[in-house]
Amino acid sequence: MRQINFLLIFAVLLALVLFSLENTEPAAIQIVQGVEVQAPLCIELILAMGLGAVLAWIFSIWARLLRSLESGKQLRQMRAKDERIQELEENIEHYKAEIEERRSLPLNATLQTEDTEVVSGKLASLAAAKEQESLA
Repeated sequence: MRQINFLLIFAVLLALVLFSLENTEPAAIQIVQGVEVQAPLCIELILAMGLGAVLAWIFSIWARLLRSLESGKQLRQMRAKDERIQELEENIEHYKAEIEERRSLPLNATLQTEDTEVVSGKLASLAAAKEQESLA
């Protein structure tokens, strides 16, 4: 790619030099009303190409700056997503450990826990029924 750029720049500059050698007669440029510059055509062309090159360079710097700002924003978003993924993976590991712990409990302990919950639920409903009877 560098060779192609070099050849392209070399060809443009060679054409500019050849054009300058053939066009040395003066030409007038009117910048604003009443202001006129008289210079050889080759000088005017070189100045115009130089100004164009400077503007292209400034535009490329601006585009590179915008691209770097955008890539920085994307990098921050990726880091935030990576942190969220890490957090979710930790939650998955925690839940897997909890499931394994529940599976390893003896069947009697599980039944006793369920029986206790059923009995306490029935007691609560009986208490609520008695309370309603006393109100009535």
